[in-house]
Amino acid sequence: MSDTQHCDVVIAGGGMVGASLACALAAFCRVAVVESFPMQPGGGGAPVYRPSFDARSTALSLSSVAFLRSIGLWDTVARHAEPILHIHVSDQGRFGSTRMDAAEEGLAALGYIVENHWLGSVLHGALRDRPNLQLIAPASVASVRAADGGAIATVRAGEDTFDIRAGIAVIADGARSKLAAQLGIGTEERNYGQVAVIANIAHATPHGGRAFERFCDAGPLAMLPLTRAEDGRSRSALVWVKEADEAAEILALDERAFLRRLQPAFGYRLGRLLAAGNRGSYPLSLVQSAEQVRAGIVVLGNAAHTLHPVAGQGFNLSLRDVAALVEVLRDAHAAGTPPGSLRVLEGYAQSRLADHARTIGFSDLLPRIFGSGLLPVAAARGMGLVSLELLPAARSLLVRKATGIGL
Repeated sequence: MSDTQHCDVVIAGGGMVGASLACALAAFCRVAVVESFPMQPGGGGAPVYRPSFDARSTALSLSSVAFLRSIGLWDTVARHAEPILHIHVSDQGRFGSTRMDAAEEGLAALGYIVENHWLGSVLHGALRDRPNLQLIAPASVASVRAADGGAIATVRAGEDTFDIRAGIAVIADGARSKLAAQLGIGTEERNYGQVAVIANIAHATPHGGRAFERFCDAGPLAMLPLTRAEDGRSRSALVWVKEADEAAEILALDERAFLRRLQPAFGYRLGRLLAAGNRGSYPLSLVQSAEQVRAGIVVLGNAAHTLHPVAGQGFNLSLRDVAALVEVLRDAHAAGTPPGSLRVLEGYAQSRLADHARTIGFSDLLPRIFGSGLLPVAAARGMGLVSLELLPAARSLLVRKATGIGL
């Protein structure tokens, strides 16, 4: 056991949420990030873009773009981010659809799609290069405990084990957090009984910045615009929600059979579907941490809430949490108040209640409404889509919620 290290904030998890928080906090306090993925400790240089047809992607709302801009990273991220200029929402086999257009809303884009490896590369490059920020990787936080108005994280790095004493410990180690469970922080879960099948799809017609959300009885199907593949082909990111048995069947198909199955489900708005990258899947559930703050401790990211992907709001909600936490901790720092003070952290948690209720409720309600084949529900959602198309003010309100403006 080596000597105890000291910092203002220790973050367990250097994924996209933990790294974003660390980059923002390093502007005014000392931060330690513990990450299991091996990264160079310093001198990372410029991030490198390695295009891949199979790369996974994330949808960034305008509120997330604003946050990344505030920490000086958006210009770099934007080099390989595809803007969403239009969103088309429809109900398979039924009347009713609506369109959302960035230009009509006076916006440059409704959001952006960025490949995870590029966003991660930019964030991790910033972790390596920012002052006041210590990156400990590869390593893991074995335990966290509150202590003397702050917290102590026990870190394992190879054969070495040591403690980091901090004013606050942030648990950002992903869904179903082991660290939160060790502290007796439970979770509330709604299992949707569905699986998201994901893949990148090459198609004959350029997407032109169009995103498509198609609701089917078994669940939604989304095609989100991506930057072009290395060979110049147009491509979009597919998220196809199915019942577990059907998802397993789809995943077992060869590429040609998979595209034959997908084409009629999606239609020909992007022309003929030409190729599919490696397919993946993950079960869908709504998971919420029963507690998000304690004295000296904050639970953040997927450890705090994991959402259905239908509204694309999981990461964006987490970044709004990050932005709010940074503001609260900056104020505490300026006032000389201990950052781990329960009063400070409860103030942060209170400030996030309304956004959590809106966003989680919206993400939970949509799949239940649009995943129903019952005729009265189908008729109601068809009328809802028609209403959005006919009422620009209502459509603008939906755009504001989807982009995170004003939340």
